Amino acid sequence: MFTIDAHLDLSMNALEWNRDLRTSVAALRLREKGLFDKPDRGLGTVSLPALREGQVGLVVATQIGRFVAPDNPLPGWHSPAQAWAQTQGQLAWYKAMEDEGEMVMIRDAASLEAHVARWLSGSPGLPIGYILSLEGADSIVTLDHLHRAHAYGLRALGPAHYGPGRYANGTDATGHLNAEGKALLREMAQLGIILDATHLCDDAFWDAMDLYHGPVWASHNNCRALVDHNRQFSDDMIRTLVQKGAVIGGALDAWMMVPGWVRGRSTPEGMGCTLDKLIDHMDHICQIAGNAEHIGLGTDLDGAFGKEQCPADLETITDLNKVPALLSKRGYSAADIENVMHGNWLRFLRKAWG
Repeated sequence: MFTIDAHLDLSMNALEWNRDLRTSVAALRLREKGLFDKPDRGLGTVSLPALREGQVGLVVATQIGRFVAPDNPLPGWHSPAQAWAQTQGQLAWYKAMEDEGEMVMIRDAASLEAHVARWLSGSPGLPIGYILSLEGADSIVTLDHLHRAHAYGLRALGPAHYGPGRYANGTDATGHLNAEGKALLREMAQLGIILDATHLCDDAFWDAMDLYHGPVWASHNNCRALVDHNRQFSDDMIRTLVQKGAVIGGALDAWMMVPGWVRGRSTPEGMGCTLDKLIDHMDHICQIAGNAEHIGLGTDLDGAFGKEQCPADLETITDLNKVPALLSKRGYSAADIENVMHGNWLRFLRKAWG
């Protein structure tokens, strides 16, 4: 089934992990044999051929460049200008993939409809469509940079990532939106940029929900009621997102799927972490919403983790094609399943882009 994944860090993998994503997952793993500089070396799950094999024909693909102040222990760049330059290198990689016919940017309703029609036609070897998103706004040096980013195709933006940010604080941090963050949201609304609520700390989340009246989604987020952590959405947050017409993408990072995960020690098999746990989170959102119109996939696969920290029954991203059968076993209708795999994201984008 044609599938949309609303969160993949493709350019990060290409440039920071030095992965040639044009090759198979097996080839990527073989190339990394004997390397230990990253926890997921030799354990990746994503490549462009694997996306095609799984009929994942449209993705939300990220740029990411965090600024860290001298007292911030997180990894990142030491100036916003450096972070901006990093995102421009990532943009250049996406453009290189376009030049090779591997990917195509989707930036408006016309390009969306044309791309979906091509994929639904069943033609082989089609390029992967990508909607450009920015994870964390630190690299937006000034609001003029936001306009420049929109001009080259940026269509979604999450103001925060991990820790304190220049515009908003994110996961494991606290604090309300600052003046710059509020100005950023106003400018995003003018440009029609989708607000990605993922990673906003609780204070900033509620500020953003009050202030932002443009399109809102959560590209990759699970439920706090099932795994109690500030990275997850509370039931009240989910209700508010549903009221705003948001779609929430289910993430496949194991620590977000099952409670009690210990990084570097837990294993998917040992924790019983399977794709069925994703359905638990999706179903929880559906029970709150009263329907299946606000869930989708936003896997975050190979977002600095691989097979060591994703569902045990997922070998590559191609295995997303197991999700329809799991939903069917829970009683979801054929129409609901189609919406989860692509329909809800398409409906959202059609409305957002008019």
